[in-house]
Amino acid sequence: MIDHHTIFLLVSALISVIGLILLIAVFKLNPFITLFLTALSLAVATGMPATSIVHSFETGVGGALGHIAIVVALGTMLGKMMAESGGADQIAYTLIRLFGEKNIPWAMALIGLVVGLPAFFEVGFVLLIPIAFTVARRTKTSLILVGLPMLAGLSVVHGLVPPHPAALMAVTIFKADVGRTIFYALLIGVPTIVIAGPLYAKLIAPHIKLAPDNPMAAQFADHGTERKLPSFGLTLFTILLPVFLMLMGSWANGLSAPGSRLNEALRLVGNDDMALLIGALFSFFTLGTLRGFSRETILRFSNECIAPTATITLLVGAGAGFGRILQDSGVSNAIILVAMRSHVPLLLLAWLLAALMRLATGSSTVAMTTAAGIVAPIALHSTGVRPELLAIATGAGSLIFSHVNDGGFWLVKEYFNMSVADTIKTWSVCETIISVVALLLTMALALVV
Repeated sequence: MIDHHTIFLLVSALISVIGLILLIAVFKLNPFITLFLTALSLAVATGMPATSIVHSFETGVGGALGHIAIVVALGTMLGKMMAESGGADQIAYTLIRLFGEKNIPWAMALIGLVVGLPAFFEVGFVLLIPIAFTVARRTKTSLILVGLPMLAGLSVVHGLVPPHPAALMAVTIFKADVGRTIFYALLIGVPTIVIAGPLYAKLIAPHIKLAPDNPMAAQFADHGTERKLPSFGLTLFTILLPVFLMLMGSWANGLSAPGSRLNEALRLVGNDDMALLIGALFSFFTLGTLRGFSRETILRFSNECIAPTATITLLVGAGAGFGRILQDSGVSNAIILVAMRSHVPLLLLAWLLAALMRLATGSSTVAMTTAAGIVAPIALHSTGVRPELLAIATGAGSLIFSHVNDGGFWLVKEYFNMSVADTIKTWSVCETIISVVALLLTMALALVV
């Protein structure tokens, strides 16, 4: 029997999320202020000690910004160099030429899948968004039609496919075979991307009217002047350099002896922040100096693109702060308790726990590792379910319905310049389709293997 306090925590969390959406969407209150106030109200309502409330929120903000501020800043600089040099135009032209304008959503989904393999969602996002802006502008297509398939590709590999860090963690916890998990994940992931990306984008794009002026897109726009574009190969190498470095970092133990200096060096350059720093510095040379830009001009470009990212980083941090309050107030534990007391099949339980944790904390990585940690001991005493499929089901659950406590939600909202309601209709629903379709395909695969 679920006690009254658990029910109270769940209802409080639900009211806080609804209130937050109403304050932003209907009453037009500043989203950062709203997230802060809602988090504090929830903390007070659930009986958190007054002395720890603000500290809890700050911990959540600090934990997110420690990573996201660096990623957004460096990724935006690299994107700015791509835009100013014409590199983003070159990639856009090449994609349009190779795939044709009608098939651009499929091309963007493929790019999201490839770039997202070694990188966290946010890293892949800031690397690819300048290309999405340029392709949408060149083809006079809705940014939703171009960008949503890219997001679907990034998201699916983030949650389902090793060697992505979160997916690899779930594989380790379940003691699954990595190679087999990758094979099954791609078998499930590719049709999932198709449904949640190009197909859903085509369905929803006509119903979403984006504002004609997008401050972030303007940062990556060319200025209408005819110019010689950098080569496709050089531009592609520049944008994929951080991806290669991250892959080397994830394969460090296979390329060198653990604990050796080479191993440590590979791990260092393969760190997200380091890989993006090297990528940004490399772009200053390949897309700056080699294009004839002076050091003063490159400095101006890198300074200009930082200001518009301030709002984004603050909102991502505040979303994480709200998520931390949900954890520290006991809401996350209440969700786990409810899920554990429902007698459901193991694959569904793994998905359900991860989904509920994702809704409560906003973090797919936290949701995946927490749910895997709970289900793994149960799986040891059960038969008939492959650990690889359990890892994939957990990853699928961790992607469900990104909303206001998820940094990725605010990243998409601000870069796409959408309202909260439109972000829910596009991004949140896309994530939910990914989660549900991946679960259904995993359960179908479980009948075969």
